[in-house]
Amino acid sequence: MKKESKKKSGGTKDNADQSDAPVVSKPKIIKEKTPEERKAAHVEGIVKTAIAAFIGMIAGFGAFYRFGAGTETPWYAALVIIAVLAYYAQRVIYPAIKIDTKEFGPKGWFYVEFIVIDFCLVTWTLLLN
Repeated sequence: MKKESKKKSGGTKDNADQSDAPVVSKPKIIKEKTPEERKAAHVEGIVKTAIAAFIGMIAGFGAFYRFGAGTETPWYAALVIIAVLAYYAQRVIYPAIKIDTKEFGPKGWFYVEFIVIDFCLVTWTLLLN
């Protein structure tokens, strides 16, 4: 009688063993970079940072000449506008100098936008003094 009920439910000893087995994930294979690839990645990172810094300085000059001390306009609104314009400017500039923007993740875009905003605020502050 027990054998019949197991067959009707579709449960067999083999299926039970497979579902109870622990899941073992395969380790990811990390590709070692050659010295040339590491050097190219390092140069690309420096270029990304330099372009973001340059855009930030231009934005700082623009903010100073457009908003002055920023007392009439909320400063955070100006920073949002600068961040959006810098994002689209970088989306155009990076492919023009052979940097693949498809490799950028959210972390990469956050990094370059932080550099833009940081340099903008520093430049704006220095011009106000």
